[in-house]
Amino acid sequence: MPRYILHVDLDAFYASVEQRENPAFRGKPLIIGADPKEGKGRGVVVACSYEARKKGIRSGQPISIAYRLMPDAIYVRPDLETYADVSSDVMVFLRKYADRFEQASIDEAYMDVTQASIQYGGPVKLAERIKSELKETLAPTHVLLGWLQTNLPRRLLPTCKSLTA
Repeated sequence: MPRYILHVDLDAFYASVEQRENPAFRGKPLIIGADPKEGKGRGVVVACSYEARKKGIRSGQPISIAYRLMPDAIYVRPDLETYADVSSDVMVFLRKYADRFEQASIDEAYMDVTQASIQYGGPVKLAERIKSELKETLAPTHVLLGWLQTNLPRRLLPTCKSLTA
């Protein structure tokens, strides 16, 4: 029997959480990271919204460069406690659909949904349901789901992550 592994990625997670918590940030370039101090700040961009990405902002970029590229963007310091709370809620939600579950990071998980997908009409329909429910209830705005089918025997699947790495 083939096994189905879903990879869940809450894309632009920190920015999505900020936009969820502060609706005024939606649709605007948002940069999470160090204080830019009018272009003289030290530190990096931790995350950014899609609107900021379109203008060349990237995670890990020096905050001073981000400020030069987009001085009018919204700059906020990371709220790690809120991100952890939202992540925890999302992971609890995801676990209810998984036969096996592995959280890879604050915004990423792998789910073995082989058995669960049977009752939902297959892995694609299950993934669509998960994505839809997440968006309706607690989710950040961007949820990416991918799936992998494998015929490897269970004994060769020590973790979902190692299968897809």
